[in-house]
Amino acid sequence: MHKFLFTSCLVAFVSLAAIAQEAAYFGEKVTAKDAMQPAEFLKIMDQKGEANTKLEARINGVCQMKGCWMTLDMGNGREVMVRFRDYGFFVPKDAAGKTAIVAGKASIDTLSVETLRHYAQDAGKSKKEIDTITQPEQRVSFIANGVMIEK
Repeated sequence: MHKFLFTSCLVAFVSLAAIAQEAAYFGEKVTAKDAMQPAEFLKIMDQKGEANTKLEARINGVCQMKGCWMTLDMGNGREVMVRFRDYGFFVPKDAAGKTAIVAGKASIDTLSVETLRHYAQDAGKSKKEIDTITQPEQRVSFIANGVMIEK
């Protein structure tokens, strides 16, 4: 009986360890439950302009200075800029191409030329690319309380 119990506990422990290694968490712990896909998310943003929600999408880019923001692919050339509540956490700079689930508040913001240039510099863009930014831009932004990134 003891061998059976020990073996059962060992199998459960190994299974939990494998699940924990499938994702990395930043900020508050996030689960995939009820996460929206990009098309559904954009439809809600077009209708309401803001939402407290959870979103699952592929990471297009991450701030190369310290991982203090990332962009998520919404399809059709659209992206969502994700920043982290009170700069309380950052994500790995090499996370581009992985899938993320973010939980927090999304809104439509107008970003100034100065802010857009700052983000372009953080992304490692050239001076020539940065100098082409001459107009403010309206974007969907997301302030995340927590992020889960696939490993």
